Amino acid sequence: MSTSTSYEFQRKVEAYAAADMVVIGGGPAGTAAAISASRRGKKVILLERSGQLGGMGTLGNVSIFMPIGNVTGIYREMIAEVLSEYLPEQHDVSIAPQYSPFQLRHYLNEKMKKEKVHVCYHTEFVGTVKEGRRLKAIIASTREGLRAFEAEQFIDCTGDARVAMDAGVPYTSGREEDGLTQPMTLMFMMQNTGKPVTPMLPEGCYYYEQVSDLPQGRRLYWERNKEGTLLVNMTRVKGNGAKIEDVNFAETEALRQVFSIVNYLQRNGFETYVLSHVAGQVGVRETNQIQGLYTLTEQDVVEGRRFEDVVAQTNYEIDIHSPDGKKTTDERKVDGYDIPYRCMVPDELDNLLVAGRSISATHVAMSSMRVQATCYALGQAAGIAAALALEERSKIRDISIGELHAELRKQDVVFQGGRQTQPG
Repeated sequence: MSTSTSYEFQRKVEAYAAADMVVIGGGPAGTAAAISASRRGKKVILLERSGQLGGMGTLGNVSIFMPIGNVTGIYREMIAEVLSEYLPEQHDVSIAPQYSPFQLRHYLNEKMKKEKVHVCYHTEFVGTVKEGRRLKAIIASTREGLRAFEAEQFIDCTGDARVAMDAGVPYTSGREEDGLTQPMTLMFMMQNTGKPVTPMLPEGCYYYEQVSDLPQGRRLYWERNKEGTLLVNMTRVKGNGAKIEDVNFAETEALRQVFSIVNYLQRNGFETYVLSHVAGQVGVRETNQIQGLYTLTEQDVVEGRRFEDVVAQTNYEIDIHSPDGKKTTDERKVDGYDIPYRCMVPDELDNLLVAGRSISATHVAMSSMRVQATCYALGQAAGIAAALALEERSKIRDISIGELHAELRKQDVVFQGGRQTQPG
């Protein structure tokens, strides 16, 4: 759907609040950024477009942490406080705990109160106000209409690089050859009732006879806890989650697939399970990547490259759900690599960082760094970096990496291989 008509829209917008830092997006990167900056003594406002924090981990019911080989920092703290039975003695291990998205939602609400972060729910980014190379404020849609939020530093954790794009930062979308992104998935849960149930198949749904009929051509689910909760990742819808019509189609098609898959599972090994929860929105793996000071590449990932300005480490596999609609997944084991600070830094602005899955990375590299645990690590580093820029009165690109690493150590971040630079 397109139209050639365009409009100029101008309005004076009242400032709602001011802070040292405004973080836009309350997913893994945004929550960690807000916490780490507040721990540095900064006044932080966190804006979240929905009614809950946690991003895809709560809103999207992606309620399992993929193994990244480094359980450290705020991520480790969360595991200790919410999922202590999974907490490893050492940081350099891989865990993949399944958790309750409802419990995580409550935990994050309480965590923000303890950390003195001011959260504004139902507050969605609309646009930026710039003065030269700096952002002065962002405009958001709230329950009271359009409001401005002022700050000295801003961190874009929207997942789609919405703030950066609006402010003029160049970006890419999808794979290099055709711009196609990984497909979307609607996660759901089933509960074991302990007795046979009658399979249902609502009108308009599909009857899947065998594994090859399924949207991904495979069975993918987890049941790692004792209460009989099955977490299912088996729907797949081609499209770009940052496009209006693609999401419009995905929300209805994915739900149709959910009921169809439930029917299949109830006939094939899960005869005592009922559908117990469907995520409130479709999950989006990939949309936009900023073009930062450095772009993480496939070679960086597969060759295990190390960087002096490391801010996160992971050994999560290359994991590309086919962007072109095929029932395939490109999965390649990796041994571990560094993500450099420069991937979060746009060249065009002096007080904006981008954290989370929309950092500067190629399509292949992004498929490995996009998971929740890594996004928590990136957010934690971004919050500290923005705080340092305030204290050093420097451009965000010019902060001391040694001081960044020193504060990360204070906040219990441990890098493998002694990658941290000493303060100058």
